[in-house]
Amino acid sequence: MERMNRREFFKFGALAGGVMATSTLASSHNMVAKEHGKPADNASNINGRMTFQRDEDFEVLCAACERIYPKDSTGPGAIELGAPYFIDNQLAAAWGYNAREYTSAPFSKGIPEQGYQSAMYKRDVILSGIERINQVSKALYDKGFVDIDNESKDKILLDFQNGLIDMEGISSSEFFTLFRDLTIAGVLSDPIYGGNANKMGWEMMQYPGAQMSYLNDIDKDEFVHLKPMGLRDM
Repeated sequence: MERMNRREFFKFGALAGGVMATSTLASSHNMVAKEHGKPADNASNINGRMTFQRDEDFEVLCAACERIYPKDSTGPGAIELGAPYFIDNQLAAAWGYNAREYTSAPFSKGIPEQGYQSAMYKRDVILSGIERINQVSKALYDKGFVDIDNESKDKILLDFQNGLIDMEGISSSEFFTLFRDLTIAGVLSDPIYGGNANKMGWEMMQYPGAQMSYLNDIDKDEFVHLKPMGLRDM
């Protein structure tokens, strides 16, 4: 049986059901970026950074996002889709401060089904995790994460995923899970939240978005490709 690559896995909908993120953020825009992790300004669609104040940290964020959802023959990657700005803006909003979660003690280590158990704000989990990725890269390769090859990037991220990296306040596997979910949300959420630039994430999955009605197409036997609509189009 031919092995499906990770981009095809996402494209065929295996994760589509659980990644449509919500946010209290009111203003956000699309982004087009350079593939090597340093976002480029677009005169008509400029995203603002609200959480990552240091360029180095934001570049590491971009590079790590792109390894989780890389550009390939099926379509654009996380950077071009605006996922780094989506993450930055989510961390600055209520979600990043655990606004709708119970956050009182005790903070015991629970089973996976019990969910997030850390006393840390999610914004601090991501900020510290991104900084830690760069520290590990410099320790292993004497280079920042942005400057190492993709194979080395993947090795570091796998070590985080497998819980092999020491972190304060949370395990590296918990950080990685949160970061991966945010990246995929940035690829597939409604563009109003800052990711899924030009609805390209939806186009890859042939997902119609927020259509007003399917009345004209619901009875058709053949597949109907609808141009995706976002909340701004309604």
